[in-house]
Amino acid sequence: MSKRRSIFNKIYLWSIVKRNDRQFLLFCSLVIGVIAGFLALGLKTAVYYLRDFVLLESFTEIRLLLFILPAVGIFITYIMKKWILRDNSKHNVQEILYSISRRNSKMERHKIISSVLGAVFTAGFGGSVGLESPVISSGGAFGSNLARWLRMDYKEITLLLACGSAAGISAIFNTPIAGVVFAIEVLMIDLTRFSLIPLLLASTTGTIVTFMLYGEGILFQYAITQSFMAGNIPYYLLLAVVVAFVSLYFTKTFLYVQKVFEKIKNELVKIVIGGLLFGLLLYVFPQLYGEGYLSVTHLLNGDLESFTGNAFMFNEIGSSALLFVILMLSLILLKVVATSMTIAAGGVGGIFAPSAVTGAMTGYLFAFSVNIIAGEYILSPGNFALVGMAACLSGVLHAPLTGLFLIAEITSGYELIVPLMMAVTVVFIIVKLIEPHSIFTFQLAKRGELITHHKDKAVLNFLKIENVLENNLQKVPVTANLGELVNYISKSKRNIFPVIDDDGKLQGIVYIEDIRDIMFRQELYQNTWVKNLMRVPNVVVDVNDTMQEVMNKFNITDSWNLPVIQDDKYIGIISKSSLFSVYRKKLISISED
Repeated sequence: MSKRRSIFNKIYLWSIVKRNDRQFLLFCSLVIGVIAGFLALGLKTAVYYLRDFVLLESFTEIRLLLFILPAVGIFITYIMKKWILRDNSKHNVQEILYSISRRNSKMERHKIISSVLGAVFTAGFGGSVGLESPVISSGGAFGSNLARWLRMDYKEITLLLACGSAAGISAIFNTPIAGVVFAIEVLMIDLTRFSLIPLLLASTTGTIVTFMLYGEGILFQYAITQSFMAGNIPYYLLLAVVVAFVSLYFTKTFLYVQKVFEKIKNELVKIVIGGLLFGLLLYVFPQLYGEGYLSVTHLLNGDLESFTGNAFMFNEIGSSALLFVILMLSLILLKVVATSMTIAAGGVGGIFAPSAVTGAMTGYLFAFSVNIIAGEYILSPGNFALVGMAACLSGVLHAPLTGLFLIAEITSGYELIVPLMMAVTVVFIIVKLIEPHSIFTFQLAKRGELITHHKDKAVLNFLKIENVLENNLQKVPVTANLGELVNYISKSKRNIFPVIDDDGKLQGIVYIEDIRDIMFRQELYQNTWVKNLMRVPNVVVDVNDTMQEVMNKFNITDSWNLPVIQDDKYIGIISKSSLFSVYRKKLISISED
């Protein structure tokens, strides 16, 4: 045992020495890619086995079990988070963005495993969630904690976190380019020489692991069988407009359901309500179980009989175009409801797959409807389903390039690159004009905790009040006279003096330039009071303000110094000079290549 520990210590000491070496960073990204690949493989395999054992049996034997199975999965997940992990944090992309912007890219160690386990129980019992977000969370957590263990700085921790996330998404889809694009576009990692190579290495390694052990796409794979026709461009553009509004519906509905469930304080009540309501939807529409890629595969292959399957009250759907349209519309509208209830009730999963599935169904229904109206086969439902999938990802995630490359790589070619590019661009423009933030960033932006590619805002987001707070100024009692004030001035090297009352509350500020002409007139010392010499500040900084708010206050007042208060009590000042100095150091630390 002591020999093993000695070897481990030697490896650790060697890694500490090498931690700033670029080659060592590449080695770390390689390790992260391998681990993320195995995490993706283990997640999907476990979900498949559990779903086959629990959920699919209930379709044919005791269909009423569908009412309670989702709630059972969510309850098991709740027990794991509440009693084992004792941590109720989220396991999704929003939480990763929060970690990057507010926790110096530090993620909880348990998420390496807990994100995967939570998704296994949630999706394995039929939860209508995607598996991408949990594996992105697990891979990111591994990268973050490996970098922390090696005592790397913020920039390298963030990069290895992104490597884990990119490797996770590339491994689960076998799409290495989409994994890198996701890290740059969604996680907002700067594209530099420093970041690109490790991201590519981790993403490629994750793909190789799953490809060697699984052989094909873990979640979804499809080969295009019909060529793109330039004459269909108007239809693709019209589809993009339709998908843009479907994306907005998806986003608004998801956020609304989350808001409704947040009002329910009892976690067990959430599980019962969310689980049973989703169970009811699942009973009527079995196509809603899991992420939905199996249903999309049936559509793309033209196997409508398998797709309609056990849909309640749609037994004769094969002979009725109207019933098929009604079913498709129902699934498009209800997929987000099922997903949001599963997550809001306490399940672990993401919206990546549900949004893609919603887009695929929208695209297929669009082409199907055009063909019915035209009375002949003029559009390929499969091609339009794929374009709809990419377009909806673009609208919901605000990630047009991720949607574009994901579908292009899944289909093993770039046959649809032109309509894909048009669709994701049109959808992104429309959605961005109406809703500036995606599901991932909406709450973070609302709280002012969103890091962006905008360097100025990004740096300000990293700074905290305590980084620039100066609390070494001489405080002057509001009851002091000019003579006492001069005494305080003699002991200070600064030219401003906060005035406080007996409770420590800020009353005003005395500036030396305001009293320069009287400060040496001793005949005024006893009868001139500080309260008559001070200026009452128009704007103060609260200790809970963000640095963006602080900068806005500086710009509005054109002041060089602003007092800082906490519970109305003075605690210090912030000066522009110290703020700019800290700002410059932080900018260099996160931007240097």
